[in-house]
Amino acid sequence: MRTRITVKTITLLLFLISFTAFASEGEGKGDKKSEIKEYIQHHLKDSYDFSLFSYTTDSGEHKYIGAPLPVILWDNGLKVFSSSKFHHGETVAEAGGDYYKLYHSKIYKTDAQGTINYDDEHHPTNIKPLDFSITKSVVMIIITGLLMFFLFRGLAKSYANNGGIAKGFGRFFEPIVLYIRDDIAIPNIGEKKYMKYMPFLLTVFFFIWFLNIFGLTPLGVNVTGNLAVTASLAILTFLLTNLTGTRDYWKHIFDPLGDSMPWYAKAVLYVILIPIEVLGIFIKPFSLLIRLYANMQAGHIVLMSLIGLMFIFKSWLGSPLSFGLAFAISLIEILVALLQAYIFTMLSALYFGFAAETHDHAEEHEGDVQHL
Repeated sequence: MRTRITVKTITLLLFLISFTAFASEGEGKGDKKSEIKEYIQHHLKDSYDFSLFSYTTDSGEHKYIGAPLPVILWDNGLKVFSSSKFHHGETVAEAGGDYYKLYHSKIYKTDAQGTINYDDEHHPTNIKPLDFSITKSVVMIIITGLLMFFLFRGLAKSYANNGGIAKGFGRFFEPIVLYIRDDIAIPNIGEKKYMKYMPFLLTVFFFIWFLNIFGLTPLGVNVTGNLAVTASLAILTFLLTNLTGTRDYWKHIFDPLGDSMPWYAKAVLYVILIPIEVLGIFIKPFSLLIRLYANMQAGHIVLMSLIGLMFIFKSWLGSPLSFGLAFAISLIEILVALLQAYIFTMLSALYFGFAAETHDHAEEHEGDVQHL
């Protein structure tokens, strides 16, 4: 009992000290909170350059340390220039006699002064040119693709040169490849048809996993927290599922009750069942993209918020606690990075299994006769 009272007392004191340190800042906290919120929102968005960090000089000039990326626009012709012309949205870029401004991570066509016009709901009405720019997310996707190509090309060569025995980094990735084959693809798709889906399953698993891990590095590129990326992956699953669907797959959607009831009895039920089955075709990939997007986005928000608390508390107690929580969340995020890749791959294999299902009615009928 005495131990419990002591623990509660210490805990209460810690909260009081933290609260006092937090309250003692007084004015300026709102500005600091707004600054942290803006920084988190900026971190979650894609950008046209790699910004490692920034600082303000004694003269008040804001310096950015990073690398610009190429901006590629189609606006009455091809316009290519460096993103350094935007100076992180602070200046107007000129290209081919036209002027462009970076506003809320989007490029708008403006005048030489960078004027942004708004509608009644305060939405920009300026023309947006077709944007084919190489953003930092695109760069990380290219890097991840090249990494996977050379990594698994080396793994394939080690198999060929060493009698089916992996060497080097291949020894680490080989069990994962076998796990995806033996515990994800075969149980969900079947031994007869799993091989044609294996390239996609392996690619999407390692692609998502590597991108998630890159997002936890100091580069902080939140690629899988980009709705366009997760939507593209889900669309690929959607297309593979429905383009490879068997006759039995489509029959299950448009004739889910089969021969269990006469047609006049099924007609009333099918008014409800068939629309639900058709909606399910689109709901499944939608759940894939939302699950991956929301989990990775939420993880980055929580992590950055905990780091931001160190700058709000500014105390010997609050800052170490925030750092400890941020470190613990970072470890959990490493697990989540792998878990989200696994879940996306598992559900994709499950949908492929639905699409590849076949029913050998003759064998089923023969089995029933033998049973009788």
